[in-house]
Amino acid sequence: MINPIHLKTLMEVVRRGSFAAAATALGYTASAVSQQMSALERDAGVTLFHRSARSVLPTDAAMVMSRHAAKVLTDIDALLAASTRTEHGTSQELRLGIFPSLATYVLPRLMRSADWPALGINLHVSVGEPQQTISGLRIGGELDVALVYQVGQSGLAWPHTVNRQWVGDDNFRVVLPKSWGIRPGAKIAAAQLSDMPWIMHHPGTSDATVIERLFASCNLHPRVAAYSDDFNASLQLASVGLGAALVPELALTHRPEGVVVLDVPEIRLARNIFALLLNDRRTARIEVFMDKLSGILGETTRSSSLDSPS
Repeated sequence: MINPIHLKTLMEVVRRGSFAAAATALGYTASAVSQQMSALERDAGVTLFHRSARSVLPTDAAMVMSRHAAKVLTDIDALLAASTRTEHGTSQELRLGIFPSLATYVLPRLMRSADWPALGINLHVSVGEPQQTISGLRIGGELDVALVYQVGQSGLAWPHTVNRQWVGDDNFRVVLPKSWGIRPGAKIAAAQLSDMPWIMHHPGTSDATVIERLFASCNLHPRVAAYSDDFNASLQLASVGLGAALVPELALTHRPEGVVVLDVPEIRLARNIFALLLNDRRTARIEVFMDKLSGILGETTRSSSLDSPS
């Protein structure tokens, strides 16, 4: 089944002429756009781009698909609206598992939006970390969909009866105490941060292992000032000068005043966010729900990444 999110991305790639430009416009990484287009090629059974070391050129199939994509996406929304009108206010129950930062900063925005009533979804929410929500998808479990994240290749396992759908990326950013005097947007190499105190994940966790390997590859060997697996706590500790931290963009939505957010080119890491859906529970409403949630995720991470705190 072709993912509507991938159609939106295809339209942006064709419009802007490159994966990198489309990624900037949509708030993704270039690699995420490339992965989406590869998935779309597999699902559609056609080659959409001629790839070389320097460029990607859309094929005729890509141009045709892009022209029709807008109508397809409009028809999906129209189908949902018609279904809602026909059912005269009835709704579909959706038992959703979701991790905390997505439940805090993204889902409420969707539920407050003007689009929400038309979705016709009766939502039951369970907030928990990925391993907790995945267990709810197993046979006889209490969930229909689990929204989870994966950092690097950290080992998440899910039942073979579920379908995995990419929702978006939550990129990590380097956060420094403002009291250190480094201005926002300053060009800092990873090695320059090596002698500074850092707030790190507890050793042995999957995220900690991925971050430690990334730092080592950048010749960054942090002096640990604190261990924290809670990003809000890490931000507050950074704001009072305890140390630097690596924090995903979602957690920066309501960051404290006393921090500076930097983009350090060598430090490239993201939480890849997926929806795990039971195959026999997929409906047009759920597809549109996921599409709209993905759009809000992209808007939220773009606005929170490098802006001045409000």
